[in-house]
Amino acid sequence: MKYLRNVISTTLFAALSLTTGYALQQNGKEAPKSTALSAPVAAKVFPSQNFPSTMISNGLIQAKIFLPYVDKGFYRATRFDWSGIVGSLIYKGHDFYEPWFYRIDYDATERGKPNYDFGYDDGGVVSAPFTAMAGPGEEFNTNRGALGFNEAKVGGTFIKIGVGVERKADDKPFDHSRTYEVVDHGKWTVKKTKNSITFTQVLSDPSSGYGYVYTKKLTLVPGQPVMTIEHTLKNTGTKAIDTTVYNHNMFTLDNTPPGPGLVVKFPFEIKAARPPDPNFAVIDGREIRYIKTLTGTDRVTSSITGFGPTAADYDWTEENDKIGAGVHIQGDQPFTSIALWSIRTVMAIEPYNTFHIEPGADVKWTLKYTYFTMPPEA
Repeated sequence: MKYLRNVISTTLFAALSLTTGYALQQNGKEAPKSTALSAPVAAKVFPSQNFPSTMISNGLIQAKIFLPYVDKGFYRATRFDWSGIVGSLIYKGHDFYEPWFYRIDYDATERGKPNYDFGYDDGGVVSAPFTAMAGPGEEFNTNRGALGFNEAKVGGTFIKIGVGVERKADDKPFDHSRTYEVVDHGKWTVKKTKNSITFTQVLSDPSSGYGYVYTKKLTLVPGQPVMTIEHTLKNTGTKAIDTTVYNHNMFTLDNTPPGPGLVVKFPFEIKAARPPDPNFAVIDGREIRYIKTLTGTDRVTSSITGFGPTAADYDWTEENDKIGAGVHIQGDQPFTSIALWSIRTVMAIEPYNTFHIEPGADVKWTLKYTYFTMPPEA
């Protein structure tokens, strides 16, 4: 696929064969699994250079953005939005987002299998295909499912926003870990400037009554250590869209394990019906502090509450005092909920927003990431 120097504008999927999973088709035959993704255990860095990407920069920040492809994209499962995947973001020598796994196990597609969701081997952390996202990756769901899934009959279709029209194969409940058959990826266009990249997906599924135009624009603000992510979701179908979107915010600062020095700060008193394991992290007023370096299979999870009903509380920082760097994250919509998840290679604050969009209407929301450095503590 040919890209212009300053502008990319092409339908990424029209000429590509669709895939019903990870057995990609080549000349009608099942293609072998990628040897690059089956790296020997000694290879502890994920070979992200093997996937189509582009770079944007404002002179202060340099970001690597993966491009959506059916047959060779970085992310090809049916859980996360395929657009705007940040595989690396460097500011003042610090890399804030890199893959938190060193290998993808393409056989880990069912509950109960080794490495389902994620797992470990002698080489490091291994991800299942549906979980293998990086940076501020996003997922849309409807009532913990997908748009139109509950109404669809077996063999019928439903929609995963940011992915495509998918087929309901059986009467099992929706499971975002499954890779559903995508029958229509819609029309994607990608436009790039030196410091920004815009993804647009146009999708229509008359059989379900749902359709939309989804736009996501990532901009590195000139003269500032800031990245913004602007979203617009326009309902072009005949049914109202009810959706919740969350950002996984996979923070992997300099590939340093979460531990002492890592602090998350909110503008409100943090409450948690399910607090984190106090052996690893503690809630202290408006802060979450890690008190032990995560190793092995250590895991920190929590459901965070205490926020108010306005967008003023969509505001927090993640910083590592030992490294001397962090990020301040702000949004212009109120929280629906917040989750915390971390293992030895990543820490993620996952904020949720919920939208109701009538036919013909649209909704817009923007996230702002301000990166900073400070003198590291001894």
